[in-house]
Amino acid sequence: MSSQSFSRPGAVDLSALNTGGPGADGGSATARGGGGFAVDVTEATFQTEVINRSMSVPVVIDFWATWCEPCKTLSPILEKLAAEYDGRFVLAKIDVDANQAIAQAAQVQSIPTVMAVLRGQVVPLFQGAVPEAQARQVIDQLLQMAVANGVAGRAEPVGPPPGGEESAAEEEPPVDPRFEAAYEAINAGDFDRAAEAYQAVLAESPGDAEAKAGLAQVELLRRTSGIDEAAARSAADADPTDVDAQLQVADLDLAAGQVEAAFDRLIATVRRVADDDRERVRARVVELFEVVGATDPRVVKARAALASALF
Repeated sequence: MSSQSFSRPGAVDLSALNTGGPGADGGSATARGGGGFAVDVTEATFQTEVINRSMSVPVVIDFWATWCEPCKTLSPILEKLAAEYDGRFVLAKIDVDANQAIAQAAQVQSIPTVMAVLRGQVVPLFQGAVPEAQARQVIDQLLQMAVANGVAGRAEPVGPPPGGEESAAEEEPPVDPRFEAAYEAINAGDFDRAAEAYQAVLAESPGDAEAKAGLAQVELLRRTSGIDEAAARSAADADPTDVDAQLQVADLDLAAGQVEAAFDRLIATVRRVADDDRERVRARVVELFEVVGATDPRVVKARAALASALF
């Protein structure tokens, strides 16, 4: 299982950025099975039910559709495990037909696809229907990773409490008001305005790590929007010293969750080029460190490799 890291508390998960859809103001979703540990999530509830909840407990996302036969095999397995693990993780069910923006943002190529989110960071798990034993093994690995990253909470049963939908909404985690303007801009698909909103926070608090992470993610999205991936990869393969091509492909790799591949590519490019080109690549690596998170083990490893390449 390879982990992917896109965002941290205060920044919007990259899958939400790609859509401009999952909002920060969604209401409570309806739990499957009457208040267990599986919840149906929509674009309107993604921020609350997935991102906000992932700050304290791992959230496993099951991308499915009604017409998908393998989904009919896998989904009950995941729901069973969610109930069995009794709140150690929450299962978020996302119908790709009804929530195409989320599926597109997460770059779901086939279903079923299963991902997880820890502290807003995306962790790809597996694609396709797998046996229960394999799913259990992956979940166990995820929970170990969660503990290592300080996400060791236990969820209460999700969905409306006995008091009904209104009281459930009252218990939702509040949205950080500093980032409301950025969320609104992202929902509108206006990434320039989102970047300005994060920059406004940084103007008042230059050291705000959450705003830095959010800005870095928006900038990544702006750079990757509209890129011809095949052409970019062809150019990068044809000339390993083509800095623009290497930067583009590294961005695409990171946006696709290939964190280590992105870092490896850029650090290899640092070794090949010199002067201004070298500084451009170094600066991009440091910027991508902000996207992934300074304490992520892959960043720690890449930072040491970058220092070695530079000196």
